[in-house]
Amino acid sequence: MFPMPVLMIATYGENNKVDVMNMAWGGICAENMVALNIDENHKTTENIKKRGVFTLSIADIPHLDESDFFGIASGNKMEDKFERTHMHAKKSIRVDAPIIEEYPITLECKVVEFQHTVYGFRVLGEILNVVADENVLDERGKVDPTKINAFVFDQFQNGYYKIGEKVGHAWKNGVKYM
Repeated sequence: MFPMPVLMIATYGENNKVDVMNMAWGGICAENMVALNIDENHKTTENIKKRGVFTLSIADIPHLDESDFFGIASGNKMEDKFERTHMHAKKSIRVDAPIIEEYPITLECKVVEFQHTVYGFRVLGEILNVVADENVLDERGKVDPTKINAFVFDQFQNGYYKIGEKVGHAWKNGVKYM
């Protein structure tokens, strides 16, 4: 399917080491829930299983290179993966996981369920809080998607594409057919 979100999962590993993973196989699955479809052999998966929490950020264009790197490098093979990007992390006050300061929006999540199916491994997480940079908020304090500077993944050609222009209004454009 296109588009696929580019999401950054952040966890703490041993000795509170920051680990960040780029993933596109997940997203919102209910009003306050996220689903992450990830392999069990990732360092991030190990960390989530141990601590039962994670943060999930939206990757933005100013940090496209770092975000892509988080999908190329394995935390199982590269101990200084996060440090190489020179990004900054602070501890979430709601969950035992890092918030990557450079990303504009972060969801603080706790694990609700691990699912093992014939289709793979899935982590279901409850969103406990949303942290948003002031620069992505509108005058009412709501997130303005045009200010996020997000990009999406294209699995057909392995591309990233900028998003952000509003082209319609949900639950209003189609009313004329009621």
